[in-house]
Amino acid sequence: MSKANLLERRSVVSALLHGRKDAVVVGGLGASTYDIAAAGDHDRNFYLWGAMGGAVMIGLGVALAQPKLPVVVITGDGEMLMGMGSLATVGLQQPKNLTVIVLDNEVYGETGGQASHTGTNTDLVAVAKACGLADARAMATMTEIEVFAKSMQDTSSGPRFASIKIDSANLERVLASRDGTFIVNRIRGALGFGPI
Repeated sequence: MSKANLLERRSVVSALLHGRKDAVVVGGLGASTYDIAAAGDHDRNFYLWGAMGGAVMIGLGVALAQPKLPVVVITGDGEMLMGMGSLATVGLQQPKNLTVIVLDNEVYGETGGQASHTGTNTDLVAVAKACGLADARAMATMTEIEVFAKSMQDTSSGPRFASIKIDSANLERVLASRDGTFIVNRIRGALGFGPI
């Protein structure tokens, strides 16, 4: 992993979510969920605590069910590698309101910090483009991230994909509720549906 120009993960997520308005935000396994909670708990946050590889598919389902709402998935490189097939389905469905963001520290942080494939031979931006996500990019500066954050509100020109190289600092966990029923009912309520 190149140590040059790596961004601090919490600053990145905070900048992405600063003007989120009514966006639904799906957090991937582990650190990305902690980063979303650290940026501020919200009724439209959907945290995944143990569903590795499922974040993009859950985000896709929400985007298809709520086409007028911006839907943002923030996940890590390890989870994206595990759920890479989900990009093919996003490419097929072309949800215009979906944004997928990968925080790429090139390690499997939840299982001990083993090197992931994104540090060697796997280019997730190229994979996303090959799957039909025309707006797929790598971002390396906070200025790029702040500009991109505004585009996440656009529900007419997605899907969008971004990979952001971040540092691999082991930060304090910021935990929102881990009660699955509470999380589901809270987001259902925020979207105008009754509890399950």
